[in-house]
Amino acid sequence: MKITVLVGGVGGARFLLGVQRLLGLGRFAAPARSGAHELTAVVNVGDDAWMHGLRICPDLDTCMYTLAGVVDPERGWGHRDETWHAKEELARYGVQPDWFALGDRDLGTHLVRSQMLRAGYPLSQITGALCDRWPLGATLLPVSDDRCETHVVITDPADDEQRAIHFQEWWVRHRAAVPTHSFAFVGSESAGAAPGVAEAIADADVVMLAPSNPVVSIGAILAVPGVRAALRSTPAPVVGYSPIIAGKPLRGMADQCLSTIGVQTSAAAVGALYGSRKTTGVLDYWLVDDGDGTDGGEADGVTVQAVPLLMTDPEATAEMVRAGLRLAGLDG
Repeated sequence: MKITVLVGGVGGARFLLGVQRLLGLGRFAAPARSGAHELTAVVNVGDDAWMHGLRICPDLDTCMYTLAGVVDPERGWGHRDETWHAKEELARYGVQPDWFALGDRDLGTHLVRSQMLRAGYPLSQITGALCDRWPLGATLLPVSDDRCETHVVITDPADDEQRAIHFQEWWVRHRAAVPTHSFAFVGSESAGAAPGVAEAIADADVVMLAPSNPVVSIGAILAVPGVRAALRSTPAPVVGYSPIIAGKPLRGMADQCLSTIGVQTSAAAVGALYGSRKTTGVLDYWLVDDGDGTDGGEADGVTVQAVPLLMTDPEATAEMVRAGLRLAGLDG
């Protein structure tokens, strides 16, 4: 089976572990099943930014570290047993930005990536080279090799003026706690999907939208020209997973993102935001948490099913994946 998943960062990475657990890939691999299945992740790059002269790709790195088994288990991002000497030294020099934490081990990844970018390599090739270090059991593809950064229009509390800031500043420095007006996917209008992205969607047996932030993760992926068209034309069923449980996002600030674009924080509203492939959307099937007050059925051309969606561990997440496969009529 070939599964392609559109993912953001922490939640998306944990969802990938569930796919691996179900299929026996990566750290869950059984020798007898080696090579029987393929997992490809199309990863958001809207969070990417230059910091201290280095190109930071938070979602790609979180997926890589998680699948490699070296991610910090409490934070869900960065290296386990990280140290922060470089960050502390930068602070002593008074270097800005001082609100973004770069760990010492993490710096190694950013240094290699930045050196290769300056040498002319595209991000997709660099990502492949970085992933070669780890036995991931999956292929990670940045959605685009081009600049597709998410920026946020806010009212700056310092002077009460509207201005656009990078998503990372809004997310990490301000924790979304400033008046927020809109999101802009800078560069996406002239970008293109990275090599292999359209093919991974077209050739999959099933395409899944992980329970990542629907605005700044999955939404940023869909903003790249060619991705939405690939989802609408693939012969594979497209299965989405709600990131909203009991009216709240489990991680991140999806509720602030949704309210900014005028969408209610509910599983039904996010499903409607993605829309049905029978009209102009991208979904065939939509899984919502069984605590969200629905018994399933059909909503605006999308088949809906309620199942437990708490990703407490890879086994529980694997059951989510299995439910999606069964709903799509595939062997789960």
